[in-house]
Amino acid sequence: MRAKEIRELVKIVEESIIGELEITYWWGRKIRISKTATGGSSAKHSGIEIVTTSTPKAEGHISAPAAPVVDAGDKSGRSDNLLEIKAPMVGTFYRAPSPDADPYIREGENISPGKVLCIIEAMKLMNEIEAEVNGKIVKIVADNGQPVEYNQTLFLVEATK
Repeated sequence: MRAKEIRELVKIVEESIIGELEITYWWGRKIRISKTATGGSSAKHSGIEIVTTSTPKAEGHISAPAAPVVDAGDKSGRSDNLLEIKAPMVGTFYRAPSPDADPYIREGENISPGKVLCIIEAMKLMNEIEAEVNGKIVKIVADNGQPVEYNQTLFLVEATK
């Protein structure tokens, strides 16, 4: 990405209400622009952080990061072991490789790192989302064939060791 394009992206982030913009190129390079609010009581200043990384990955295979569930509303005592598997990109969520095929995973099934959980279609590319943790699928949150946002919860997993 050229410096002029980066400056344009920074300007867009500064002038909008979004706090962070991340772009991943098809060859594995990423650029992330984050806006942070700092300053005193009356005036707020924004600091912009730009991070570029190169992450070579096998095309079409993406590991979905698992994050601890913040909601402590689960009264069964399992909330310590529940993890959210979130969408690593914007796209359309599919539970199976084709409409007539069985889903990759069902509620109650065990998963392990590398297990394909679903597909997210983005720009006509089918991206297999793989598990990064051992556990059991407690709930499939996303609806089949529906759009998902970046960082939207797809699955709730009860982690095992």
